[in-house]
Amino acid sequence: MPKDKKSDTGAVLANNKKAFHDYNIIERFEAGIQLVGTEVKSCRMRQINLQDGYARIQNGQAFLMNVHIAPYGFGNRFNHKAEQQRRLLLHRSEILKLAQWLGTKGGTLIPLKFYLKQGLVKVELAYCQGKSHADRRDTLRQRQSDLEMRRMVKR
Repeated sequence: MPKDKKSDTGAVLANNKKAFHDYNIIERFEAGIQLVGTEVKSCRMRQINLQDGYARIQNGQAFLMNVHIAPYGFGNRFNHKAEQQRRLLLHRSEILKLAQWLGTKGGTLIPLKFYLKQGLVKVELAYCQGKSHADRRDTLRQRQSDLEMRRMVKR
């Protein structure tokens, strides 16, 4: 019985939880990603590490850098390299917009999550600006106070 492509819609393959701690997220984008067969199989097995990943615009194209997709265990000589640059599939207008934003001080593009959408691997990118150490502490304090407030209201 053939597998229905709609069955894995919205399945999150990997999250970048540290991004919310280290960056202020300004805007999010969805992009396709150009992968080879063994990379897709590794992604479906959730063998992805987004910790140090970022996106770069080169020669009018967007590339994803430093994202580790583990080699497929059953791959043979056609297996892929773990940390190669991968092309992102975006419209020309989106690439131009991102290139303008990246020219601003402290702006960067980072991957937030990999997920499946109608059988295709997609990546959610975010345009971000880095937080200072004091901003990170303020965010933690704010979360702690919100948690305490919710506990008090619950009682």
